[in-house]
Amino acid sequence: MKFFQKYIFPAVYGLLVYATIRLLHDTDVGEHFWERHFYINAVEVACTIIVGYIAISLFEWLFKYYDRRWPVQLSYRGVVRELSILIGANLVLVNIVFVPMDMSLHLDWKPWYISWADVADINMIPTLYAIVYYGIARSSSWLRAYVDNKVQLEKVTNEHLETELKFLKAQYHPHFLFNALNTIYFQMDEDKEGAKRSIEKFSELLRYQLYDQQKQVPVMQEIEYLQSFIELQKIRSTDKLKLKVDFDKQLNGQLVYPLLLLPLVENAFKFVGGDYEMLVAAKVENGHIEFKVENSVPQIKQTEPKAGGIGLENLKRRLDLLYPGKHSLNLENCGNHFKAELTLEYER
Repeated sequence: MKFFQKYIFPAVYGLLVYATIRLLHDTDVGEHFWERHFYINAVEVACTIIVGYIAISLFEWLFKYYDRRWPVQLSYRGVVRELSILIGANLVLVNIVFVPMDMSLHLDWKPWYISWADVADINMIPTLYAIVYYGIARSSSWLRAYVDNKVQLEKVTNEHLETELKFLKAQYHPHFLFNALNTIYFQMDEDKEGAKRSIEKFSELLRYQLYDQQKQVPVMQEIEYLQSFIELQKIRSTDKLKLKVDFDKQLNGQLVYPLLLLPLVENAFKFVGGDYEMLVAAKVENGHIEFKVENSVPQIKQTEPKAGGIGLENLKRRLDLLYPGKHSLNLENCGNHFKAELTLEYER
């Protein structure tokens, strides 16, 4: 293949250019090339073959020059710049060879004469073939540049998302610490043994939060974490609290990203009031995990989670990053109670 490209193809390229010029010219003036003098055809064929070798060598040299001079980047400006140089060099070559050749072959009837039709054919046809050759020869370079650009863009995007996720994780930890430590604080004076147990449970919760939040975990781990958190929150909750927890037994090995369910439960404990009723439930449905949290709110002055709160805003952004197009989050104030529903498409 390399032998053909180096030794055979340039001659074929030159002959193709000559055949096209001859076809257009003869069709226009009504001539037949086989009726012309043999030496004229021989000279023209020899010259076009020589031009073919020179042109292909020149093009390949220009391609190497482009790669050395400018990094390969897919852009219209880069294509136009390279193509302009190549066309200019090709025009210089064909005019140096073909114009004197054509003029010298007609010395017998009109010395040093060349028609504008011949000039047009000599310049336009090789230029069109040069453009086609450029498109074919450089397509692999532009494809490689396109792939490299896509890979680089994806890398930058992933690095940005990882940085943002780490920031969200760092932002959420102080929020969790404040609420958990506040819970333990209320125990210190009345129930020191209970406070010790709470600190032990709190350490387990904190250890789980140190896991990489960009890696998925079995949903059962998330459920166990929620149960521990609920037990910790019940310590500081009023005895009026009527809590119902219902987790589907089918929730087991489905993979989810951690700490996405906690903010909804945390907000429910924060804003529960009125009849002090609270529901935490999760189930598997049609390839999705459906998580629901409901809590009653005070009837006199209804209070609901603020849309700009750290917990919910943090949750919304993490869902957008981790489950783009694969989740839904609905927050609804239903009068005397507040309802939050989260649906996640889990990995099978």
